Amino acid sequence: MVDFTLTDEQKDLREMAHNFAENEIRPVAWEYDKDGTWPQEIIDKAWEVGLMNTHIEEEYGGPGLDYLSGCLIEEELGWGCSGIGTSLAANGLAAAPIQVGGSEETKKKYLEMLTESPKMAAFCLTEPDAGSDVAGMKTRAEKKGDKYVLNGSKCFITNGQYADFYTVYAKTDPDAGSRGISAFVVDRQDGITIDKKEDKMGQRASNTATVTFNDVEVPAENMIGEENKGFKLAMMTLDRTRPGVAAMAVGIARAAMEAAADYSKERQQFGVPIAMHQAIQFLIADMAVKVDASRLLTWQSAVQLDQGIRNTLTSSEAKRFAADSAMEVTTDAVQVFGGYGFIKEYPVEKFMRDAKIMQLYEGTSQIQRMVIAREILLPRNV
Repeated sequence: MVDFTLTDEQKDLREMAHNFAENEIRPVAWEYDKDGTWPQEIIDKAWEVGLMNTHIEEEYGGPGLDYLSGCLIEEELGWGCSGIGTSLAANGLAAAPIQVGGSEETKKKYLEMLTESPKMAAFCLTEPDAGSDVAGMKTRAEKKGDKYVLNGSKCFITNGQYADFYTVYAKTDPDAGSRGISAFVVDRQDGITIDKKEDKMGQRASNTATVTFNDVEVPAENMIGEENKGFKLAMMTLDRTRPGVAAMAVGIARAAMEAAADYSKERQQFGVPIAMHQAIQFLIADMAVKVDASRLLTWQSAVQLDQGIRNTLTSSEAKRFAADSAMEVTTDAVQVFGGYGFIKEYPVEKFMRDAKIMQLYEGTSQIQRMVIAREILLPRNV
């Protein structure tokens, strides 16, 4: 029997996350968006109440929540402000490679660093000339004695300016394509340079920076997993984190739908609220379908992880559908608001700007389609 009933604990977590988003995030979200400032005060509060590092196991000081519970939290944070929500959730992306492939010593050192105090971490994969084409990365890691020396640059790094450590992917065999990539944990004090903070269209409360490695020496024991196996590790990581990104997109879409529905009942045209007009009703109805369908796919991809089932297909389906739906829903929400939707005084223009990145980071919607097609058309063991 299929049962979508949440446990009492999951309901409590969702309520706590919603209340936090409503009381701590929403009242200041538009100010953080306008100024593009770092939400340290909110990060400290979120860490204190347990809304960060949710998947870190109990033995390393984390709550060890299941992935579905994590998605419940991320939807609410996305509903509050997806820029701030991304800042709070990005530790999960940086920590996932360590959880999947790190040694016990590495897990203990770096995972406990996140659970002992409100510290940040960053995931460094994308480069100026290697976005969707991960195998085209140019960052190098050369073995010298008991260390690796890293040289290269990573761009669009979430929390880049504020991270205490970075999980970094680099070529250890430059001629082997995706089979020559390895992963490392790099401490901030090892000589990392922060070159640039990006001035973004949306999610402006999330810090996005360029991170450069100039002859940065990393101890050999800081390699995550095996040498030249980093590409597989990155793909396994994204299978685990894409449900959370999809949940964030659901939160954005839900926020836009609620704003449009409320406005449609207040705004009068031709003598009646615009909610009485069928054209508006159809827009709202389509929004509701997209939000609910996105959530169901997201939950399925998370539950498969919790059950130990390979979720590559469903995580890409959830991320693709939820991201595209968020863009569609927020665009239609602006339409419902009419000219007012184009003005910053009203919230929906922010939702629309925030939604766009959901189609881009952690694999574009086009990359998700490639993954989905491959999973359907090729045998699972290929």
